[in-house]
Amino acid sequence: MVLEMKVPSPGESITEVEIAEWLVEDGDYVEKDQAIAEVDSDKATLELPAEESGIITLKAEVGDAVAVGEVVCLIDTSAEKPGGSSDKSDKKEESKKEESKKEEPKKEAPKKEEPKKETYASGTPSPAAKKILDEKGIDSSSVSGSGKDGRITKDDAVKAVPSMGTPTGGNRGESRSKLSMLRRKVAERLVSAKNETAMLTTFNEVDMSAIFELRNQYKEEFKNKHGVSLGFMSFFTKAVIRALEMYPAVNSMIDGKEMITYEFCDISIAVSGPKGLMVPVIRNAENLTFRGIESEVKRLAIRAREGEITVDEMTGGTFTITNGGVFGSMLSTPIINPPQSGILGMHNIVERAIVRDGAIAIAPVMYVALSYDHRIIDGKESVGFLVAVKEALESPEELLMDGNVKKALEL
Repeated sequence: MVLEMKVPSPGESITEVEIAEWLVEDGDYVEKDQAIAEVDSDKATLELPAEESGIITLKAEVGDAVAVGEVVCLIDTSAEKPGGSSDKSDKKEESKKEESKKEEPKKEAPKKEEPKKETYASGTPSPAAKKILDEKGIDSSSVSGSGKDGRITKDDAVKAVPSMGTPTGGNRGESRSKLSMLRRKVAERLVSAKNETAMLTTFNEVDMSAIFELRNQYKEEFKNKHGVSLGFMSFFTKAVIRALEMYPAVNSMIDGKEMITYEFCDISIAVSGPKGLMVPVIRNAENLTFRGIESEVKRLAIRAREGEITVDEMTGGTFTITNGGVFGSMLSTPIINPPQSGILGMHNIVERAIVRDGAIAIAPVMYVALSYDHRIIDGKESVGFLVAVKEALESPEELLMDGNVKKALEL
């Protein structure tokens, strides 16, 4: 029996996928549930498992765009699994190889070329060649001479001079590769966000001293009890949720002529995966504790980096947090993740001089940026939102933990 394998639907609104890579070759025997291909949709890269065991015949090539429901391969389920080769057959094959080696005629060794004779003229330009090289600022040692005994001729000098005075000797190769469907979709969304929103960015700085002290004091106890690290993301997520409740317009988006404001906080977190940027969503983050947020961040990040994230896990989201600081970014203007209206950019933490209680002090400082859609978020709301985030991060025990650190961290 020959089974037709069709492209399953990866999620709502997705009508086609692209064959990113075949993990098997035409004519291979595949086992049921074995991953046979990786397919790119406009939201994620997914594995395609074999529906039955048998000999596979490929019906699409790498890079082909295939509609959902279209046949991509055939599996002959009546084919028997090939057995391994016996010792006798291996020896027989080895014997054949030895015989063929004996029968091959001996090849004559290639004649060695005599090395060029080195003289005082080797690498020395002729007067005419020297004039050309001097005028163009080219060192004669970088030019290979074709004249007698390696002398640099006028023709060598002329050929060595590139057009428009470009320096010679560098590699000028190039390569071309097709963008994956996911990367093309990300590019389209980024351009769309720039063209279709009135995007502005506001900045602030955060003194991270209080969070550093809390983490240094409780991170070991927190990890030993909960099995996850007490990172910065839980503090930032908590601070964002508090600010969204204070400024609900930031937790809104435009739908035609209407503005939808959400009463829940689905926080998208930007994660760098093997196939590009992934943005999984922490659902109802307002109901999660510090432990709950850290556990969910870890789970989603691992799934994204291992290529196991699903479309459903990246669909939705009412606000995004992205952390360029892990790559060393000091400051950036993050691009809105449409149809959302706001995104918070975290950056690296650097010890900087600040004024505290009228005196100069050294403190770990992070610059933060909020990009927002000015069509529905006014300057007052955007600045107020970012200030609220700053206040919560600088006074986490009071504003994020209700004055009880142990209870908030479930210790």
